[in-house]
Amino acid sequence: MTERHRLVRVPASSANLGPGYDVMAVALDLHLELEVKETGTFSVASDVAEVPLDRSNLVVRAFESLQPADGISFRIGGEIPLARGMGSSAAAIVAGLVAADHLFELGLERQDLLERATALEGHPDNVAAAICGGFVVCTAGPRLTATVIDAPEGLEGILAIPEDEVPTRLAREAIPEKIPITDAVANAASAAHLALGLSRGDFDLIGMGLHDRVHQERRRDLFPKSMEIVEAAGEMGAIGATISGAGPTVLVWTNWQETGGIVEQLREKCEGWAEVRRVGFSPLGADVPEL
Repeated sequence: MTERHRLVRVPASSANLGPGYDVMAVALDLHLELEVKETGTFSVASDVAEVPLDRSNLVVRAFESLQPADGISFRIGGEIPLARGMGSSAAAIVAGLVAADHLFELGLERQDLLERATALEGHPDNVAAAICGGFVVCTAGPRLTATVIDAPEGLEGILAIPEDEVPTRLAREAIPEKIPITDAVANAASAAHLALGLSRGDFDLIGMGLHDRVHQERRRDLFPKSMEIVEAAGEMGAIGATISGAGPTVLVWTNWQETGGIVEQLREKCEGWAEVRRVGFSPLGADVPEL
């Protein structure tokens, strides 16, 4: 009997993008890879350290929200670091859902995946980018939606990935339930400029749209060195910089012609505490390249 087999690739993601708290995100050219096989024995193996190797694994939990994992072997690998603000949990959820959908030929539509993934993750931005690719703008009601904006030509990113982790719970607790109206208005203006800049390929508008007054400053104590990079990005010749998701990773936005020089400056500034990595914005979401 031939074993059924699927390989799933899901991109990392950077959420918030400055002003778009829980609303905006982008898929990155770093991936989680999940191989599932119908072997007759349940097992979980992982190249990623510190993840459970039983049914509490987030990939398996997502898979089992659609189908039992009895008799299925899971192998998890890829490049997405945990607890760094790069959508590792969203990628795991999406990978598990897509694997079950394809292995059992359930025929789920993208909207079905988005709704199920959001229910498991708790907010739509990272999972939407992982499913759809590109830049996404999400809304939770009256109907959950994700609108995709293609990355403008020549726009690139650089990641400064600190060694230290920031638990999402602590990052969430740092944001008060109420914020001043002036901060909310400023973020609405920035998010509008960012969406317009992305859709028009206008890097000046994008730069105007990266400013945040809701979450980044209120989380400074969790990643002070990362905030220093955000504030110094313009001086290095970048379009701007944003804290990636809950942090501590920084996404530095660049024009491709300037990227090389900014990478060198960042490596000097980040020596000893963060990895610097050039990254593309992925137009592709979750994919099943091998059947």
